[in-house]
Amino acid sequence: MSKQAKTKRKLAHPMFPMQRQLNLQHEGAHFDLRPIFDRLNERYFRGRLRGYKVMWGRRRRHRPREYFVFGTIQEEDRVIRINPSLDQPFVPLWFLQYVLYHEMLHSVVPEESVRGGRRRVHTEEFNRREREFRNYRRARRWEEENLSRFLR
Repeated sequence: MSKQAKTKRKLAHPMFPMQRQLNLQHEGAHFDLRPIFDRLNERYFRGRLRGYKVMWGRRRRHRPREYFVFGTIQEEDRVIRINPSLDQPFVPLWFLQYVLYHEMLHSVVPEESVRGGRRRVHTEEFNRREREFRNYRRARRWEEENLSRFLR
């Protein structure tokens, strides 16, 4: 098996011609991810995260039973996807900001290699920096209290 076949990371799907023209993948029914990203970038990263696309992911047919992925980052092509289930009126803006900040943080805090060729992306440094988010405790509490709303 090749080294590339073992990796969990995937390249972003290429955009269809109309998506390229409209480029509205960041606009949801309740939240527009682009200005949220830009404000977080200025506040926490001094505007250093350049060339990133931030977009809503694809809707799933079925809600997951056991775990929920709020967002992902594909560093190779600088794409951050946020789960479209967060584009709802009951989701506080500060929680969405936390999820986006978490994904942005992956771009600046390096992962560590651990035994068995595995990698750790949530390192001590990552966790320390994550706690610097203004609403960190509030967001984690909200996540615990509301996770069941995203699961079956």
